[in-house]
Amino acid sequence: MSGNEIRSKYLEFMKANGHAVLPSAALVPENDPTTLFTGSGMQPLIPYLMGEKHPLGVRLTDSQKCFRANDIEEVGDNRHTTFFEMLGNWSLGDYFKKEQLRYFFTYLVDEVGLDPQNIYVSVFAGDESLGIPRDDEAVAIWKELFAERGIDAKDVFIGTEENGYEVGMQGGRIFYYDAAKNWWSRSGKPSNMPAGEIGGPDSEIFYDFGPEHATHPIFGKQQPHPNSDSGQFLEIGNSVFIEYIKQEDGSFTKLPQRNVDFGGGLERIAAAKVNDPDVFKVDLLATVVTQIEELSGKKYADNLVAFRVITDHIRGAVFLIGDGVFPGNADQGYFVRRLLRRAVRFADQLQIPAGKFAELSQSVIDTYKDHYTNLADKKDIIIDTISKEEEQFRKTLEAGLKQFNKITLQIHVVSKEVDGKKVIDKSVAPTTKQAISGKNAFELYTTYGFPIELTEEIAAEKGLIVERASFDALMEEHRNLSRAGAEQKFKGGLADSSEQVVQYHTATHLMLAGLRQILGHHVHQAGSNITGERLRYDFTHGDKMTAEEITAVEKFVNDAIALGGVVSIDMMKKTDAEADPTIEASFWDRYPDEVKVYTMTTSDGVVVSRELCGGPHVASLEEVQGTFKITKEESSSAGIRRIKAILE
Repeated sequence: MSGNEIRSKYLEFMKANGHAVLPSAALVPENDPTTLFTGSGMQPLIPYLMGEKHPLGVRLTDSQKCFRANDIEEVGDNRHTTFFEMLGNWSLGDYFKKEQLRYFFTYLVDEVGLDPQNIYVSVFAGDESLGIPRDDEAVAIWKELFAERGIDAKDVFIGTEENGYEVGMQGGRIFYYDAAKNWWSRSGKPSNMPAGEIGGPDSEIFYDFGPEHATHPIFGKQQPHPNSDSGQFLEIGNSVFIEYIKQEDGSFTKLPQRNVDFGGGLERIAAAKVNDPDVFKVDLLATVVTQIEELSGKKYADNLVAFRVITDHIRGAVFLIGDGVFPGNADQGYFVRRLLRRAVRFADQLQIPAGKFAELSQSVIDTYKDHYTNLADKKDIIIDTISKEEEQFRKTLEAGLKQFNKITLQIHVVSKEVDGKKVIDKSVAPTTKQAISGKNAFELYTTYGFPIELTEEIAAEKGLIVERASFDALMEEHRNLSRAGAEQKFKGGLADSSEQVVQYHTATHLMLAGLRQILGHHVHQAGSNITGERLRYDFTHGDKMTAEEITAVEKFVNDAIALGGVVSIDMMKKTDAEADPTIEASFWDRYPDEVKVYTMTTSDGVVVSRELCGGPHVASLEEVQGTFKITKEESSSAGIRRIKAILE
């Protein structure tokens, strides 16, 4: 069963059980400046888990593209990847534990065909100090599910991960763990949650690949247990039961609407299907691995780290570029560049001929194009971008490595005094760990395009360290010098999802509608930054606005607020939205195949704004408090104007 089949079977199974199938959100989250990438399946669903009504109902499912930049350094083992897919389903105040655990267990056993004898589960052990009981309800459900498959599922107490190494499996099938392992909230365990934060216990499913795969820790000295991050067990799914809210006094009470948030790793489920914990042997990745073997003349088994880095990094770059993220020196673009430059280094280790990243990229596109059609649509620009980035870096890589070797040669020189003069003593090797200066690392970055992480990697290979603090100081100085330019390209999105920010966000949509009515339909968004104190907005327009035009836009917004009216939400196919002249949108490439359209209709029945958006809005226009006032209108760049405005 291919990875694509596993995905489609999941979505079909959940659809047959009453779930609306959502398209994957983009890898760059909209209106969320707190993170660069979509790193989990639930991230785009947070507003609905917090209470916002979803237009497609209370049962939702998808396969979400995810990218975790923090895992770049971890790539090289058999399970870490920067890009991955998370199968997900959600119940927004509908079904709960009994239905959810049965859904996923049935899917794994009957649809995917996993042997239930290899499945183990964990549940929350409770926290008496906070008045949160252990999850005996989930245990009872699991016992029933296993019994239906002829398995007598014993439940045992583990507590902490460390305690698990002491007590081991104890013949168990269901394991109680503490909040560090089996509790979810955005703030972590219950004691870390602020007042008003929601969370709840979770139940994880693990697949047992057998003791022969136990690589960490060494189980000859420590007992195995499922949630030990060993090579023997692999977590393949987690059902979160969001049923608590923390009070001001630190206590927890039940939520009136209980939600289910499930996430399952597609690549990990596929690995369980083939009974091999190495996700790079799953067909979604193995095609590129095989191609690297052909290009390099080397075997995957003999060069695990290099093969895995290249395979993962090419796939990650293809998907990021497909979502409109291009190589650069800042923000998301920095990570695309870092992926490709790191891949070049490992490709050179395998002696892969230059210019072959295009072929590897094509393999990724061919593997995923049926489900992620944007990859096929953007094939030429994806391959061209990756090829140019490879070519550009290769031009500086050789010179950069020569400079690096010069730096290290100077570092490794040991001197002695002869007749009062210092001379090189080639007979003595350095005895202490030497460091590459921050200045040299900064030069490698600015002149040769070496990301600091690449310099640190090469240094480590040579037994050196980098003076990172000194480098960071030089980078900060560099940023300060560039700050005037950076101000021209401010960080976009919403500061948070607070009530005041949501009001400003709604006012921004009204302002754009006013700009288009007053200035013309050539006006489109070119960037935005919204806080609880003001909005800042860039738009396409060549001329300075007159005082009369500014007053007219202010009047348009304030009249709409004064009249009041509803803000409605519709889900549409993106192709239909693009063809509808009444719908305004910028950055079409950032949106999935199915989009959310917000329509603002005043109390007298006039549609004042109809626009694509993924962020939060008020439910009615009268919720926008204050008088809208434009405080500044200025040039941002050629053909782009900038407005700053407040609600006073």
